[in-house]
Amino acid sequence: MTTTDQPRPPGADLPDHPDFLWRDPEPQRAYDVVVVGGGGHGLATAYYLAKVHGITNVAVLEKGWLAGGNMARNTTIIRSNYLWDESSGIYEHSLKLWEGLEEDLGYPILFSQRGVLNLAHSLQDVRDSVRRVNANRLNGIDAEWVDADGVKELCPIVNTSPDVRYPVLGATYQPRAGIAKHDYVAWGFARAAAEMGVDLIQNCAVTGIETRDGKVVAVETSRGRIAAGKVALCAAGHSSVLAKMAGIDLPLVSHPLQALVSELLEPVHPTVVMSNAVHVYVSQAHKGELVMGAGIDSYAGYGQRGAFHIIEDQMAAALELFPVFARAHLLRTWAGIVDVTPDASPIVGLTPVENLYLNCGWGTGGFKATPGVGDCFAHTVAKGKPHPYAEPFTLDRFTTGALVDEHGAAAVAH
Repeated sequence: MTTTDQPRPPGADLPDHPDFLWRDPEPQRAYDVVVVGGGGHGLATAYYLAKVHGITNVAVLEKGWLAGGNMARNTTIIRSNYLWDESSGIYEHSLKLWEGLEEDLGYPILFSQRGVLNLAHSLQDVRDSVRRVNANRLNGIDAEWVDADGVKELCPIVNTSPDVRYPVLGATYQPRAGIAKHDYVAWGFARAAAEMGVDLIQNCAVTGIETRDGKVVAVETSRGRIAAGKVALCAAGHSSVLAKMAGIDLPLVSHPLQALVSELLEPVHPTVVMSNAVHVYVSQAHKGELVMGAGIDSYAGYGQRGAFHIIEDQMAAALELFPVFARAHLLRTWAGIVDVTPDASPIVGLTPVENLYLNCGWGTGGFKATPGVGDCFAHTVAKGKPHPYAEPFTLDRFTTGALVDEHGAAAVAH
């Protein structure tokens, strides 16, 4: 794939040629590590396994084409202003990696630190928001409380009139937060990993996980059996399906999460605005389209398409905050499949099956965590024990009760 092409469809041959970003090899019979899932987390894990830990006999298995799942279907928001110490630790680690990622990968990712506003519309919102700002500051994270006039100054097109249904009373603001170009991020990780010897295997669905004496030994795939010293699952909404192949029941529910983009517009929206009460978040992509999302669909499912009632609700919510968009036209709508845990925090670490590792449960926060969890998960896989930032997110917290409840700071996601 050339740097100017879009991803090729499943089945396209990618020759070993300098104009192509990565090789398209046949799977070998065995690898030291098999990473299941060729999205952002899987590619980042493989990259850091090779770069940091020197483990290059690695295969990334993707059932479709690389980064064709949630990585291609998210709304690209990057922030670290979560409430609890455990969450802010791993997300801030990720944000710091984002800040140097373009140089690290040697590939443009269009990381734009335009800031994120989380709006408050009630006195309880204000109390919760100020609490989160103070918690962020204690953890060394840039966070500010701004009043309604401050919101207007940062984003002049927000309707801060007191006469609306949910008047804006203020907002939390993280200046270092922002967005990045999701495709470029995936291609950058893929190219860098492939250059270090990682095999990126597309059109390779995992159909079974083979264990022996409580230890993982291989994966069965649509392209044959592949022996593995270690297996790392990074499959987002399908994680529970894969784990079940190894006899593990995960506390996950998969939901569709719908989003949409408008036609191309002139630059009018300088930051990212999120609102729980009005229930929408809006940013403007580099090309000019407005990117909008809201909450997950309430039902469990694996659909990757939009629905009219969600479109109607999101557009109505967006117009409450941004009347200037009243004449904008909808261009495209879609859904990703998000895996949600009972406490809205991820699961990262070991499993009851030896040498089988798990990275899932990110809900709608997966994209922003991409480099951070890639680094932490690679450490976990390489060392056989959780990275310090990942220790609070082990699977056994659902039996010990040491939950990290981030439903509030996860914003409109849950």
